[in-house]
Amino acid sequence: MIQTTDIWIIFAYLAGTVIIGLLLRKRAQQSKDDYLLGGKSLPWYMLGLSNASGMFDISGTMWLVTLTVVYGMKSIWIPWLWPVFNQVFLMVYLSAWLRRSNVTTGAEWILFRFHDGKGGKWSHTIIVVFAILSCLGFLAYGFIGLGKFVEIFVPWEWVSPYLPFDLPAAYIPHFYGIVFTLFAVFYTILGGMSGIVWTDLLQYTIMTVSAIAIGYIAWNALGSHTLDTPEGWLDPFFGWKLDLDWSGVITEMNHKIASDGYSLFGIFFMLMVFKGILSSLAGPAPNYDMQKILSTKSPREATKMSAFVNVALLPTRYLMIGGFAVLAILFYDRLQLESAGAVDFERILPSAISQFVPTGLLGLLLAGLLAAFMSTFAGTLNAAQAYLVNDIYLKYFNKHAGARQIKRMNYLTGVVVVTVSIVLGFFVRDVNSVLQWIVSALYGSYVVSNVLKWHWWRFNGEGYFWGMLSGIIPALIFPVITDILDLYYFPVILLISLLGSIIGTYSAPPTDEEALKNFYKQVNPWGFWKPVYRKVIAEDPEFVKNKNFGRDMFNVIIGTAAQTLLVVLPLYLILRKDVPFLVSLGLLVVCLVILKKNWWDKVGKNG
Repeated sequence: MIQTTDIWIIFAYLAGTVIIGLLLRKRAQQSKDDYLLGGKSLPWYMLGLSNASGMFDISGTMWLVTLTVVYGMKSIWIPWLWPVFNQVFLMVYLSAWLRRSNVTTGAEWILFRFHDGKGGKWSHTIIVVFAILSCLGFLAYGFIGLGKFVEIFVPWEWVSPYLPFDLPAAYIPHFYGIVFTLFAVFYTILGGMSGIVWTDLLQYTIMTVSAIAIGYIAWNALGSHTLDTPEGWLDPFFGWKLDLDWSGVITEMNHKIASDGYSLFGIFFMLMVFKGILSSLAGPAPNYDMQKILSTKSPREATKMSAFVNVALLPTRYLMIGGFAVLAILFYDRLQLESAGAVDFERILPSAISQFVPTGLLGLLLAGLLAAFMSTFAGTLNAAQAYLVNDIYLKYFNKHAGARQIKRMNYLTGVVVVTVSIVLGFFVRDVNSVLQWIVSALYGSYVVSNVLKWHWWRFNGEGYFWGMLSGIIPALIFPVITDILDLYYFPVILLISLLGSIIGTYSAPPTDEEALKNFYKQVNPWGFWKPVYRKVIAEDPEFVKNKNFGRDMFNVIIGTAAQTLLVVLPLYLILRKDVPFLVSLGLLVVCLVILKKNWWDKVGKNG
């Protein structure tokens, strides 16, 4: 149980975030770019650590710990739902392409690609709608995870005597979510991107120390206890069926597997990879990840930043995830997973922390995980503010707004977005349900239009608008009328969106010729650009076409292998599996040597 020392550590951290927000307030108020992008002056490694910290969130960590406990080494594949390997596509080439545009938000990029005509305005409108839906979804996802987490450590009977009201058990997590959300709102609204990055550095430091400590505790515990798991739990490979039977070990785990819908793992994996590749080709969704890329100093630094995210995030995060998974299985009978009369597996992480982490380290770890929530929440909130202020207020309502007016709108939009996300959080059943909807249904509407925008010259603003809209509508409707796993109707949404994109494209003329040439020369993507290339080369014979498709795809494959090895290494270390650990380490070295010669040494050269 939490002690006074732990409480003081948490308060010290929260006070630190407030101080950072106050110290960076003046810098953030200097200009729109200073507020939304940190003045494009922050080093790539700081932005990379900040992005890693933003991805090290409470809700995601709770989800991943649950997956690791239930599915063992096979759990390393399930985050491909996101897909986690989109960071590899970003580091290899997409971050550089995006940063070359030199815009402030993803919606502003749309106008750069489609021009400011009717199609451009339509496409601009629909990406703003998607961005706000996406940001609200992520904020609600983080909000419900935080509430479930805090509920374990701060029993309601401690709090209720000091309040003039009581709450039903189902809404207690939402109350805690609101309280801690307000701290994140404070430093985000005041400090802008610079406030977020400097706070994230503090958060990352705390999380790294905590992860190493938890990993050691689990490694040490495994030295004197036997890990009782079903056959296949330690094997990352799989067949058509999951074939993981917890009967006689922890029988209720079988109910979790059935409810998740992952039993036909081979089909699930193929759908996941198919969806993941398309999502990665589409580029980053308009959220905090995109804003960090746009905040870098140059295209070369943007690629370095995206690469560094993997190195900073995965080994540290999976030390913690693997540590808690091992402790949870070893001492499962000591966990308190009952909630509202049923077993809630998303309580594994907070229950394990409560049971196995000593005083002092507990306060540090809780501060770090609260920090992780705030980091994700703050980055997402900053992205939502960027779209509302830059792409709605300044574009349609007050093009000549002064610094004071922009500051007020930043504050106002921040408050509105947080309020709406909190209201949505009350309708979220659990972390897994909202995560599945975001990565499968909502992102299904995003994929087709955003793949075509990079690679097909004829694709225009009308095609983008109708492709996105025809995907968003079923993404909002399907979860209401069906109970199947969101990933399984991803292909349906994809097909509808593809039809909308093609019909919309040929319903209108091509994009303005000068806009196409400007985009192609500045970004220089590979793909179906031959008619535009001919016009560009006629005007500028020295222009060098991007012919790196083959090299980029090879580097993506090697990069994805390296990323996966960064996940399994800390897990094998904690599980004391020396031979698999050494083999994985050797394979990682080979991957890194290839990437050094075939990617790192060529970053920024010839496309």
